[in-house]
Amino acid sequence: MTLAQVETAARAAHTGRTDKAGRPYAEHLQAVAEGVRARGGDEEQIAAAWLHDAVEDDALSAQWLREAALSSRTKDIVLAVTKRAGESPEAYAARILATPGALLVKESDLAHNADPARLAVLDEGTRERLTEKYTRMRVLLGLVG
Repeated sequence: MTLAQVETAARAAHTGRTDKAGRPYAEHLQAVAEGVRARGGDEEQIAAAWLHDAVEDDALSAQWLREAALSSRTKDIVLAVTKRAGESPEAYAARILATPGALLVKESDLAHNADPARLAVLDEGTRERLTEKYTRMRVLLGLVG
């Protein structure tokens, strides 16, 4: 799949979905993909950025991902950043760190999720909870300190 085809598939899969602030979810996907590009990511990482929440959010199935005409590296990155039910943050971070190319995608995802402008529209409790969650993950991934 070309990057344009990946973008189209990701946008279609998330049609009608919104983020916690009520914005179209595709805006988050685009911001993460642009963040990966700005951080020097390659096309496989940018493709993974477009798809980074697709399996986790049940927007696309794991079978779709297995069968998609994508590189195994792109698929590995998507699966690495896909949270699993009951998984500890430490195990999740370890999988990301063990998967070549995944850290850059997760770094971009966290950067957009923690954007003060995005968080500002949330209620105080949600904002505090998410800020703590994102900060903890950045520490586990070695992105701070």
